[in-house]
Amino acid sequence: MEQDVQTHPDKKPHLDHAALAEIFNKDEDRVNWHDETLWWIRAKRDLSVHKIPEWEALRETASKIKHNVLSNLHTYLQQFEANAQANGIVVHWAINAAEHNKIVHALITKHNVTRMVKSKSMLTEELHLNEYLAEQGIDVIDSDLGERIVQLAKEPPSHIVLPCIHKKKEEIGELFHQYLGTPAGNADPQFLTETARHHLRETFLTRKVALTGVNFAIAETGEFVVCTNEGNADMGAHLSDIHIASMGIEKIIPERKHLGVFLRLLTRSATGQPITTYSSHFAKPREGQEMHIIIVDNGRTVQLGREEFRNSLKCIRCGACMNTCPVYRRSGGHSYHNAISGPIGAILAPNLDMKEYADLPFASTLCGSCSNVCPVKIDIHDQLYKWRQVIVKNGYAPTAKKLSMQAMATTLASPTAYHLAGKAGRWVMKVAPFAVNNKLNPWYKQRDMPKPPDESFGEWYKKNRKTP
Repeated sequence: MEQDVQTHPDKKPHLDHAALAEIFNKDEDRVNWHDETLWWIRAKRDLSVHKIPEWEALRETASKIKHNVLSNLHTYLQQFEANAQANGIVVHWAINAAEHNKIVHALITKHNVTRMVKSKSMLTEELHLNEYLAEQGIDVIDSDLGERIVQLAKEPPSHIVLPCIHKKKEEIGELFHQYLGTPAGNADPQFLTETARHHLRETFLTRKVALTGVNFAIAETGEFVVCTNEGNADMGAHLSDIHIASMGIEKIIPERKHLGVFLRLLTRSATGQPITTYSSHFAKPREGQEMHIIIVDNGRTVQLGREEFRNSLKCIRCGACMNTCPVYRRSGGHSYHNAISGPIGAILAPNLDMKEYADLPFASTLCGSCSNVCPVKIDIHDQLYKWRQVIVKNGYAPTAKKLSMQAMATTLASPTAYHLAGKAGRWVMKVAPFAVNNKLNPWYKQRDMPKPPDESFGEWYKKNRKTP
């Protein structure tokens, strides 16, 4: 069933992935260390998973658990709601961003509060909660260090696990100097981290409303689990009078015993660690505290109804597909102009708005490395290919792309046309190389064009073929 899906309240024309990637690529040094750093994390992931003989069995088990969840989602959601309410948690339902953000705002204003502390939540990034609350006069501070850095820079996260991976330490030092009063030019990571700790400690102690995300919600017990390395979610939640948790409907798992499967997969896939530093269970509010959980759809049931793309809802937001993707590593997360970037974002975003994100499924080599590292075995590269077909059939592909693909299909369908085109191409590259070695040719922008061969493979084969 179709529904009202909301991504950003004020959509404006934007540059597509190719144009944004070109901007990112102007800083070659940044591109190189961005690429190398993420590949280093991918290598850590490989070392970590190879230490577990049953790794593939864990992946298969997790995939099947998620398959079961998606097949019985309504049942598990109702079970979770009943058990959470029995635990004293207030459960809210939101069909889209507008409903979710209004619920959060109502809970804040009900207690005459104007300030909130928030831990990392990619769902609230998707729903643009910070911007909405700012418009309502509510001050929100992100307590995850990476999130706080991009918040100070007035930028969205560029990675779902490493939000400021695109920032150099010198740039972070300048941000801290500007907003937190640190000495100019100090880019020592230990000093900057200590500064952030002191800055955020006051926030935790004074803000009475805390919002966290949800990594896993357990239908059997009505509890939810938040995984962090910094402990900031715990600080915010335990020191607050009102704890709000925002959760996508796909975060359900059936039983507590299943949690061990996902915890073994999540952080090894994300950063190569054996487990997150903090895996915190929230089952009920402490005495005198309110605990609310907002269960959000925002297009997920639409994706659930798309059989070819349903598996994307298995995602546990580990970021492994981003760390391995050659396109993401060299184009940067902001080039995807969506809260969730990289390969997984490129199959989730068109579900929210096919026209707005029609370019993203084409931002891939279809090499399959993303599917290979996915801990829940999502067929990411297959879905990217399928989205391309859907986008073209629905008329959202650029006219130039459609015409070029039609010309290519016509040429490849005719041996005569194929051979003539090959001869013509070789002749032009030999006689008039400037016709292809120019800025109008996208292939020429980042590479040297090859020397044209003297003959085609077909001509060589015909000349050298030896009949028995």
